Amino acid sequence: MTINKTLTYWYSVNKRDLPWRRTKDPYFIWMSEIILQQTKVDQGLPYYEAFVTNFPTIFDLASAKESDVLKLWQGLGYYSRARNLHATAKYIVDELHGDFPNNYKDLLKLKGVGDYTASAIASICFNEVCAVVDGNVYRAFSRYFGIATPINSTQGQKEFKALAQKLIDKEDPAEFNQAIMEFGARQCKPKNPDCTVCPLHNGCVALQKNRITELPVKKKNLKPKTKHFNFLVFVSNDKKTILEKREGKGIWQNLYQFPLIESKASLDFNAMTSQLKKHDLISASSYNLSLYNEVAIIHKLSHQHLHTKFWIIETDTLSIQGVSINEIIDYPVPVLLSNFMEAFDF
Repeated sequence: MTINKTLTYWYSVNKRDLPWRRTKDPYFIWMSEIILQQTKVDQGLPYYEAFVTNFPTIFDLASAKESDVLKLWQGLGYYSRARNLHATAKYIVDELHGDFPNNYKDLLKLKGVGDYTASAIASICFNEVCAVVDGNVYRAFSRYFGIATPINSTQGQKEFKALAQKLIDKEDPAEFNQAIMEFGARQCKPKNPDCTVCPLHNGCVALQKNRITELPVKKKNLKPKTKHFNFLVFVSNDKKTILEKREGKGIWQNLYQFPLIESKASLDFNAMTSQLKKHDLISASSYNLSLYNEVAIIHKLSHQHLHTKFWIIETDTLSIQGVSINEIIDYPVPVLLSNFMEAFDF
């Protein structure tokens, strides 16, 4: 039995019953693939269900406010995916009259859609022979064929894509693509895979050479930068606070946050008091400053670690029009701030 037939048979027996596997509608497949980028199925599933419930058609998503899309996405991270999701929906509705592109080449033109996502949609929805290559595929193929080329190198990406394209079942590319991804996720797992029950164990180079833990190979990334964030949590007598919308193309674009002072090192009480004297939001002659967390909360992102402190500023009135504390839950915020809002007793 060939490797593709072995995998598709294994898949027919072991596949999970997931909602996006019960349809070939490109809207739902696209939605699931965007949500599952950088996200495990167990974490992404409730978000998928929430999105298709709130936006059952691409027209519903396109007509939604971006803030509502970001709010629904809250906690999933990598918020550019949500912004791209919304922008692409509007493009398809406004420019393509609601019709999804039906081939790999045109799917690649959509914002937020790369080789993997375009291949998945093209194969699953339109039966185009386009092999998918994601982390699960890299892992399964690198181990089975004993390939040590780094998977995050240009050479590795080309090598694995060519191999996957060679192996894909030309008659049923959708089934094969879903099979190899499910196989990597459930059988050829990153840690402690049970090779004794693997249907490919007889031909697996990594198993034969005892290299399961060594493959796949990945080039080391640069050490994440350390940043120090100091959020100013204003609380006025009339129960209002201040939220600001993050602009620019950095992290958390278009999400809301408390006013932020970024420092080169951790600030103590005296240093923060000095900073506040220069801050234009402090206009009251008197205010009470306190620190919510003595130990900085470390929020880890892919390229930076945020050492975060929340400074509580109690004042009679705010220098600008604030937001009712009862309404801040309606604003899309980073999960770091969402967790604070849930824990802090305003």
